Amino acid sequence: MTGYGIAHRETDRYSATVEIKSLNSKTLDLSLRLPRFLQDRELELRNLITKALVRGKVNLSFDFVRPRNAVRPTAVLNQEMLLAAYRELEKAAELVGAPKDQLFALALHMPGVLQPAAEVAVEDEEEVSWDELLPLVTEALERVNQFRQDEGHTLTGEIVGYVERIQQQLLEVERHDPARIEQVRQRLQQHLADLTAHEQFNPVRFEQEVLYYIEKLDIAEEKVRLTSHLQYFIETVALPELNGKKLAFISQEIGREINTIGSKANDSVVQHLVVGMKEELEKIKEQINNIL
Repeated sequence: MTGYGIAHRETDRYSATVEIKSLNSKTLDLSLRLPRFLQDRELELRNLITKALVRGKVNLSFDFVRPRNAVRPTAVLNQEMLLAAYRELEKAAELVGAPKDQLFALALHMPGVLQPAAEVAVEDEEEVSWDELLPLVTEALERVNQFRQDEGHTLTGEIVGYVERIQQQLLEVERHDPARIEQVRQRLQQHLADLTAHEQFNPVRFEQEVLYYIEKLDIAEEKVRLTSHLQYFIETVALPELNGKKLAFISQEIGREINTIGSKANDSVVQHLVVGMKEELEKIKEQINNIL
């Protein structure tokens, strides 16, 4: 469920960027960072993201910036006051014989010439509608899902490769099984020779124990079930619908059969093959976390 998506829009009124990052998680863990004027849209955004991404550790960052020059003038020039102030300063300069080249600047800073105006940013007087910004969120979500799909195709190939290696190791178990059975037969024959030579030998009890021993060592059913589970896994991973949970259940069944083969085989070669199958299964379980 790793994913990344970004959408950006630049206008003469604002610059907006929506960035979404997603990491693996069994549930949806959503974190939002929104501009103040969009705080009331948080619930709507959460519902939209939940429906689009289903699960994952998701971080959404919504950056919204106004141009620096997008501010009203902070003062209004009172022309009558400017003219009156200039004339008074001009008279004073003539009275004392002072130069007149700085009179305008002085008049401009006289009280009442520049009257304060309300300092209102453009974003307050010209609100950007949610309908105008929502497509950015939708675009970023679409890119996250496209990222996930692209990663999913690669991931599917890797997982199928792990399953195929388990199948190959299971074939090795099949090839070795006749030799394993022969070894079991030889051990039983040796035990039989030892037991029949004993004066307290009980043939009925011995037959019961042999049947139990043979049944305990038989892994034919486990091999059939494991083959079936592996094939079902490959069929399920290729389905277009969401199937992560189903794959997790199938992998549990695969692990159960592998463990049973290992415990019942009583053979070093089979044990080594079982270890190899477990290694591939762990890789499968790790990658299943990336599948919805």
